[in-house]
Amino acid sequence: MNKQIVLTDKAPAPIGPYSQAVMANGTLYISGQIALSVASSGDIALETKTVM
Repeated sequence: MNKQIVLTDKAPAPIGPYSQAVMANGTLYISGQIALSVASSGDIALETKTVM
């Protein structure tokens, strides 16, 4: 299996033993992202846009 770990400084660093993404045999597997912000707005539409 050909596997490449994907890591970018344009996303929050992993907080635990996982990668931001892994490319394996032409498929990109990505980890989830939560709306982690000190200044949470409480606006679900805005927070959804933030994690996407």
